[in-house]
Amino acid sequence: MIPLSDSHKTYRFPIITLLLLITNILIFLVEISVADLNGFIAKYAFTPALFSIADSSTWWPILTSAFLHGGITHILFNMLFLWVFGDNVEESLGSIGYVLFYLGATVCAALLQYIVDADSTIPMLGASGAIAGILGYYLIVFPRHRIRSLIFFAGGIFTQELPAQLFLVYWAGTQFLSGFGSLLSTQEGGTAWFAHIGGLLFGVLIGLIVTKKNRLIHTTQRTL
Repeated sequence: MIPLSDSHKTYRFPIITLLLLITNILIFLVEISVADLNGFIAKYAFTPALFSIADSSTWWPILTSAFLHGGITHILFNMLFLWVFGDNVEESLGSIGYVLFYLGATVCAALLQYIVDADSTIPMLGASGAIAGILGYYLIVFPRHRIRSLIFFAGGIFTQELPAQLFLVYWAGTQFLSGFGSLLSTQEGGTAWFAHIGGLLFGVLIGLIVTKKNRLIHTTQRTL
């Protein structure tokens, strides 16, 4: 399933989401134009085996890697998901809160992948961890929104509006199945599934905190 749009339009223009999208695209254009691509990736991508919690200089690639991508398809899908789901999350958290959330999801994504495979010498790159955080937050805070989706089924392609909860639970399930399945595989490289899971869990946690806070505010207002 591929998301095309969501049913709930925001009241404010998603300027931070747009800036993140533009930044990702511009950095990708720089990435594919450098003379030494391997050297560029080695410098700015996150490699678990080179990371040390005690050495702050090894933390920067966690952030820089989130603006690199492994190809046209990789960045297109990431930016599509960012655009479809990011505006509502931005409106919910506010501009500063949204930026901090995006960075927090990025860090949690990289750290979980590091915990699972600390000796990996394969560079990690992509905004998928941060976007997984956005999807996790959306799942908790906006489960009743509807997502217009492109669906591939029985050899055909059609569009259908699906409840956000259904779309995102399906997506999350594929991440967990793929992640734990990768632990049984001897193949190197591929997708950093546990980075997706780390970002997703961060988004779910923040979504639960925000939802509980909003309920408390609503209850207090009703009892005053």
